[in-house]
Amino acid sequence: MSSDSSEPKQQGVHWRQLLLLVMGLILIALGIMWQFKLPPFASQLPRENAIMVIAPYQHQGTWVFDDSSAGLVQEPFVAGVPEMIDVIVADIPNADEGFRLIFSAKPFPEYQKKLIWLRGDSGGNYYRFEDSEMEGWICPAMFKYYKTAPLELYVKAEPKG
Repeated sequence: MSSDSSEPKQQGVHWRQLLLLVMGLILIALGIMWQFKLPPFASQLPRENAIMVIAPYQHQGTWVFDDSSAGLVQEPFVAGVPEMIDVIVADIPNADEGFRLIFSAKPFPEYQKKLIWLRGDSGGNYYRFEDSEMEGWICPAMFKYYKTAPLELYVKAEPKG
């Protein structure tokens, strides 16, 4: 029996082409995830917002804050920063229960204080208020917000809500 060339040949699965297609789709999906900072490690990358907000509150006698998007829970302010916070919240009733702290590496309208970088130390950085000698150490958690320590920080405290 001879084969008839008019009959269609049954196409086999082209595994190599299918594998290349799947790999290409995976690479495209990873690129989209990276662009929108969706991979699990993306939350550890510094943010690129111009202005950021945290909500410090008093816990066990010091100022702390939570930021779930940065993986921080009851992150304490230490080494002079609690005293600096006391100055900027002096006019906020019940600030110890929580307030909004707006901060940026660039000036923004109605900022309260400008902090000037002094030096790095122990993985963190010392800053002082521009208008006084009051200084404090900002811990390495700052690098959840900035790739490098800004030479200036601008801050404003305001009531929650």
